[in-house]
Amino acid sequence: MDERRVWPPTDDADDLPPSARWYGTPAPPPRRIPRGLRRLLLIAIVSLGAGAVIGGIVLFVLSRPEAPVETVLVTDELAGLTYPIPPGWHEGALAPVTGFTSVAVNDDRATVMARPGEKLDAADPRPALLKLAETYSRLLLHGDTIDVVDDEKVEIGGRTGHTRAVRAEYRDVVNQPAFLRVTVLTAEEGRSVVMLGLAHPDDPVSRREIDTIMTGAR
Repeated sequence: MDERRVWPPTDDADDLPPSARWYGTPAPPPRRIPRGLRRLLLIAIVSLGAGAVIGGIVLFVLSRPEAPVETVLVTDELAGLTYPIPPGWHEGALAPVTGFTSVAVNDDRATVMARPGEKLDAADPRPALLKLAETYSRLLLHGDTIDVVDDEKVEIGGRTGHTRAVRAEYRDVVNQPAFLRVTVLTAEEGRSVVMLGLAHPDDPVSRREIDTIMTGAR
């Protein structure tokens, strides 16, 4: 028989307190979670919630599309030329070499300049290019040894031309090697455009950026 039964009274009813006769035998209270364990559970729940929030934020940031890099252009109206410059470069106010009408610089590491050139033979611009490369090499490099890096025909932005790059080295321990590229491109009415790139010290990054600027000219 169910010991919690209170009506009708059982033979054992006299052994129970008066309240038990009406409400039954008191049930034992549920076991309470120790205070230390409750604290650990609370910390675990909060940590899981914070981790989920942080994970969601990280996922949101990583999943966002990167903003496109804005292309900065240098426009040389006198030379009739526009050329892009990479991040870290900026347009200069005045070219450091006489005759050049625009300049872009990357701190003290590299420089690209442009200017209108003289008339040349569009079918064979190399002789004019060699003369310019020799002149600027003597003017800007003053190297103890100068080696040709490349010498080739080019076609840039619908213009034909020729380019020549050299590397200068020095016997003293103060001056580091330097890199010079001179490019001549054909222009309207038989004229030309001259572009000059100089990197000191010479390094692959500066070379690549100079080449990117020149090949992007329009």
